[in-house]
Amino acid sequence: MDRKENDYVDFVVTARKYKTLLTTKYMNRPVWHKQLPEDVVSTLPGTVIRILVEPGQQVEMGELVMIHEAMKMLNRIVAPVTGVVKEIYVREGDQVGKHHLMIKIEPK
Repeated sequence: MDRKENDYVDFVVTARKYKTLLTTKYMNRPVWHKQLPEDVVSTLPGTVIRILVEPGQQVEMGELVMIHEAMKMLNRIVAPVTGVVKEIYVREGDQVGKHHLMIKIEPK
C-alpha cells in the first residue's frame, strides 16, 4: 500500500517532532464530547438495580440516586449537582452500556 505524505500526522513529544500514521480504528472512534454536569451517565456497562428518585424530586449534590451493578459490583450513583430530577431514562432491570444517559437533573 502506497502512503502519501498527507497520510502522515505530526506530533510532538518533549520538543521532538515525529510523523506517524493513524490507524483505521483510531480514525473511526466516537468523537469525544464534554459531559454536561447535570447528566448522570453510566461509566461502565451494567444493570440498573434500583432507582431511588423520581421526576420532580429535589436532590442535593452527592445524594444517592441509584444503584448500578457493573462487573459484579454494586455501584452507588450520586447526584452530580443540586437540583430537580428532570427525567429518568432507565428503569430498574435495564441493561445499559457505557456512556448511557440515565438521569438528567435540572441544576438549581
